[in-house]
Formats: sequence, structure tokens, C-alpha cells
Amino acid sequence: MLRALAPAPAMAPGAPWSNSSPALAVLLFSSLVLSPAWAIVVYTDREVHGAVGSRVTLHCSFWSSEWVSDDISFTWRYQPEGGRDAISIFHYAKGQPYIDEVGAFKERIQWVGDPRWKDGSIVIHNLDYSDNGTFTCDVKNPPDIVGKTSQVTLYVFEKVPTRYGVVLGAVIGGVLGVVLLLLLLFYLVRYCWLRRQAALQRRLSAMEKGKLHKTSKDSSRRGRQTPVLYAMLDHSRSTKAASEKKSKGLGESRKDKK
Repeated sequence: MLRALAPAPAMAPGAPWSNSSPALAVLLFSSLVLSPAWAIVVYTDREVHGAVGSRVTLHCSFWSSEWVSDDISFTWRYQPEGGRDAISIFHYAKGQPYIDEVGAFKERIQWVGDPRWKDGSIVIHNLDYSDNGTFTCDVKNPPDIVGKTSQVTLYVFEKVPTRYGVVLGAVIGGVLGVVLLLLLLFYLVRYCWLRRQAALQRRLSAMEKGKLHKTSKDSSRRGRQTPVLYAMLDHSRSTKAASEKKSKGLGESRKDKK
């Protein structure tokens, strides 16, 4: 948005120029650099393709530093392929669309935009080869009225060709899908393997616990049997000693009798 520069104060005779030059430099910088930065910006596609007899949407949007004004306007112009002059085919102002009713697009243009969403798109129905050309979208959002227009080129075909970008996108999408599927299978197999390993580990732990429990029982039984064996051995030794003493006593008594 252009801004009017305030007149510089008159310099007194003999006053040095260096005192006022910084202020003038700032004013010039703001007028030449800052003002265009706030200009309205219009966006359209670079090109669109359509088939004969079909319809196509010409998208137009904008960015503005101001709120959407009630006086906002959209203008579409058309320059035929190989032509020099551009003609106005659509205009939107004061909340009303005005469509060309006498030109080549008579009764074939439909307004589908919405100023509240900064959208000034139109639809062209029943395409024909003669529609090939350049369409220009111009937006004014008072007080923001300074900015460049945007152009989109329309190509009409008997059958819309498959664009390289679409094919490339499909190929990339297919490759990504296969990679995701392989990753999913890998993680599924890994999950099943880890689950099986965990089950085997639990079984081994249970078996080791059972062996340890059995070993502890056997050791406790052996511990209980050891004193019994010692007691039985002591008892047998004492019995043997008693029998030996008794037999020895009987032998001595027999000798005495003789």
C-alpha cells in the first residue's frame, strides 16, 4: 500500500545537510521497501487440463494485510491462445457476481468463490478447444489495492493425458506401501518370535524351579535319614559289644568251674 511522504522540514540557511539526511533516508526506505511488502498477493495454479465437453475449476486465492473488505472485488480476464488482447469475462463486486453474457463463455461460467475465505474461484463448463488460453485473476481489497495479478493457462484435450507427476506420485505411493507392508510383516514375525521365546523361557524357569524344589526335598530327606543311620550303627555296635562281653563272661565262669 502506497503511503504519502510527509514534506521534509525546510532547512535553515547555512544548516548542515547531514542533520536531516538520516530522516530522509528512513522515509525513502519505508516508501520504497516497506510499502510493497504489504501489497496484496494473488495465487492461482500455473496450468490446468480439461477434456472437451467437461468442466474445469480455475482457483484463485489471495493474501492481504487488511481484513476482507465489503468492497472486495475479483476480476477474471481471458487471453486466447495466440491472441494479444485480454477480455474481461467475469467480475465480482459489492457481493454480486457479474458474468459475461455475450462473449465466448456465455452461460458457461459459474461463481464458486467465497470472499470470506479469500477465494475467488470460477468454474468453466462445456470446455472446447477454443477455450485454450491464459486466464488472469485480479483481486482488490480496499484499501489494499496494490499488487500483481496471477495467471493460469488452460489446455483442452480430447482426452486429458496422464501427467508425469501423477504417474510418479503413484509409483512412489506404491513403493511406500510395499515398504510399509514389509515392515509390518517384519514386526509381526518379530513379535511372534519374542512371544514364543518368552513362553519357552517361562517353561524353562518353571522346570528349573521344580528341579530345585525336588533337590531341596531330597537333601532334607537325607538330612533326616543321617541321624537315624548313625543311631542304628551305634545301637548295633552297643549290642555287639554287649554280646561279646556276655560271651566272655560265660567263658570265664566255665573256666572257674573246672
